Amino acid sequence: MPDIKKILATAKPRERTVKVCIAGDLVGQLEALEAELRDVSEDWQPESLAVRHPGRVISEKIAEVRNQMREHEVPFTLRYIGDEAYSSLLAEHPSDNPNEGFDSDSFPRALIAASCVDPVMNEDEVKALFEVINQGQIKDLFDAAWDVHNSSSLVPFSLAASAFLAALGDEK
Repeated sequence: MPDIKKILATAKPRERTVKVCIAGDLVGQLEALEAELRDVSEDWQPESLAVRHPGRVISEKIAEVRNQMREHEVPFTLRYIGDEAYSSLLAEHPSDNPNEGFDSDSFPRALIAASCVDPVMNEDEVKALFEVINQGQIKDLFDAAWDVHNSSSLVPFSLAASAFLAALGDEK
């Protein structure tokens, strides 16, 4: 039979890391290049077999911008803050709507600030971050913070890892 003292001695709060590209200008460049690639691919007709497809140069630029974007990705590690702290945080950010469990403006900032352990941020810094990243990235951060506090899966399933291992077969 398990001993709760041993369980508690080895237990660690759930964590999740999200990478956020903080170079929004590069995202815009990437989108423009992808649109250019789509346009040129639809309209291009080779004049001879010796002519290179202009999409090749655009694709190389896309790869270069993607590499630059990876260099500007910042990992944010969020950790479960504990039942009492989480309950208190929810209570500090009630919604005016009785059908909602929290204020959708203030609670996400507070939860991210409370649960982000790397980099450590306060609510004002989270608010400042929200002014330069987009809503999708804000959602990614909040979803990660929400997940470490509310997800019930014991061991997350990785479809990619399972497919990779299945493809390897018995190569171990």
